[in-house]
Amino acid sequence: MSARLELIPLENFPEVVPGADLAALIAASLEASALTLQDGDVLVLAQKIVSKAEGRYRRLAEVQPGPRALELARAADKDPRLVELILSESREVLRVRAGVIIVEHRCGYVHANAGIDRSNIRNDPDDPQVLLLPEDCDASAAALREALAERCGTAPQIIINDSAGRAWRVGTVGIALGTAGLDPLFNQIGGQDRFGNRLEVTEPAVADELASAASLVMGQAAEGLPVVLVRGARLRSSNRDARALLRPREQDMFR
Repeated sequence: MSARLELIPLENFPEVVPGADLAALIAASLEASALTLQDGDVLVLAQKIVSKAEGRYRRLAEVQPGPRALELARAADKDPRLVELILSESREVLRVRAGVIIVEHRCGYVHANAGIDRSNIRNDPDDPQVLLLPEDCDASAAALREALAERCGTAPQIIINDSAGRAWRVGTVGIALGTAGLDPLFNQIGGQDRFGNRLEVTEPAVADELASAASLVMGQAAEGLPVVLVRGARLRSSNRDARALLRPREQDMFR
């Protein structure tokens, strides 16, 4: 692991539309910034541009809410059509209160409103639309890594991040929804600390830590910086993906 990191946002990144070639856009943005991918580089992408490229928009006018959505909409004070989409993207509803529905997303992570969002997308007040998470963030990360390797000659490690709340803390942080080419966990169990004590539970979620660091650079409003190049992390290569970060249900003390 490195003691020094560089986090370099790719500035003037274009608006992403359905069907966009993210590898081509990233390669062009790197060139415009006089940057060349190096071995060990990590690219962190905001989930939103991946969803946009994959066309994960849904018009609320095309959604017909069912009885369960109507019931939850009353409890959460939400548009029943939005709630229907939340249910369609979820395995289980975990908590409901006014303004939020906490679910287990069909990909396994616990997320507010199944990660469905309407910020930073074009919207017509008379025909509102929302943006869903990618179908499979790990698959999206792997495909992008392969495409960048072909285009740039170097396969960067990939993290797709999103903002999420935590059960025991106020505020949101960036987390890794999808990864490719890196081990999202750094298992130090069995090692020693500075005083020779054996480490028994130390396993930093390095993918989440980098996702959060990049999120700080990206911003959450009108910054327009959805891709961040992280240099110096020296993460271990691995075929494991972000699913390794999901806590097994039997170990989950918050459900």
